[in-house]
Amino acid sequence: MADHPLHILHIETGRHLYGGGLQVIWLLEGLSKLGYRNSLVCAHGSAISSKATSYATVHQIPIHGEMDPRLLLSLLRIIRKERPQLIHVHSRRGADVWGGLAAKFLRTAAVVTRRVDNPEPPLLARLKYGLFARVITISEAILRVLTAEGISQNKLVCVPSAVDPRPYQHPCEKEWFRKEFKLDAATRAIGVIAQLIPRKGHRDVIDAAPKILNAFPQARVLFFGQGPLRPHLQELSRRKGLADNIIFAGFRNDLERILPCLSAVVHPATMEGLGVSLLQAAAAGVPIIATNRGGIPEIVHHGENGYLLEPGDVNGITDAVVSLLKNQEKAAQFGRSGRNRVEARFSVASMVAGNISVYQQIPHQR
Repeated sequence: MADHPLHILHIETGRHLYGGGLQVIWLLEGLSKLGYRNSLVCAHGSAISSKATSYATVHQIPIHGEMDPRLLLSLLRIIRKERPQLIHVHSRRGADVWGGLAAKFLRTAAVVTRRVDNPEPPLLARLKYGLFARVITISEAILRVLTAEGISQNKLVCVPSAVDPRPYQHPCEKEWFRKEFKLDAATRAIGVIAQLIPRKGHRDVIDAAPKILNAFPQARVLFFGQGPLRPHLQELSRRKGLADNIIFAGFRNDLERILPCLSAVVHPATMEGLGVSLLQAAAAGVPIIATNRGGIPEIVHHGENGYLLEPGDVNGITDAVVSLLKNQEKAAQFGRSGRNRVEARFSVASMVAGNISVYQQIPHQR
């Protein structure tokens, strides 16, 4: 492969290194080590732009909106310059449509990764995914959604998202953690790691908090993430008298230090393609309380490494959190089970190999 490396142009338009962006970085690194040549198109000023420079030729472009046709023009220009043998689109924000069209115009093979499980109009889905030789889904749940929309199963391939568990597998730095988030020694910290948007379910955790605090006054809930709902959620917390008990910690890039210090992670999302933050939590040996939606049950097995609930089950969140806080032996058992599951099924090496397997199924130029 080193003599004739396959040249892949990747398109990732997300601005932050959330789950999808991390997957792209790990994929670029893995491909680079195996002799592949990578180019990356990303949003100007995005977090991935500097992280990717060791593994790819990076092209930063302005992103003015999902349906801005200037994105197509930028992609055509870069593809003509780079002349890749394969295009891999990793995100939406219009990139899936414009990236597919650019590949079609320039007669370059293309694949797309689908990371979300929200349904699309079947006609639109068939038109869009008809632009690609393969559609890679990060969970079996997303694959089922696309199958229901009429996408041929011959075109669909599931390659689960991954996590490198090693950075998360160390003891909690207790003094640092307490000082960083202004906690006392008796605090039991519950984490919610998700963008502050409606479908992540933060409000359910706020509604559950009073009863959790009634059972465990020393509990604190930390919201890790940013998003448009932050002012609303902060105001809701204040109205419920929880301003001192719910901490809005913002986006963090040091979860490997934070996760080992959490007693549990709660993820009450109404929709979720898979959930990289849940993989990170499991890698750190943290029990998880989540909903039985999307790809979450592929990570969380009820009664083995956490609890699965119906969306909106506030009482269920309360009972599950209290149960884990009361029974530290069970929480530790759940944590060990989750860590073993991540290492067995969601390794970075498996994710890279899965994508390469897809690439090898597709005829390339030159």
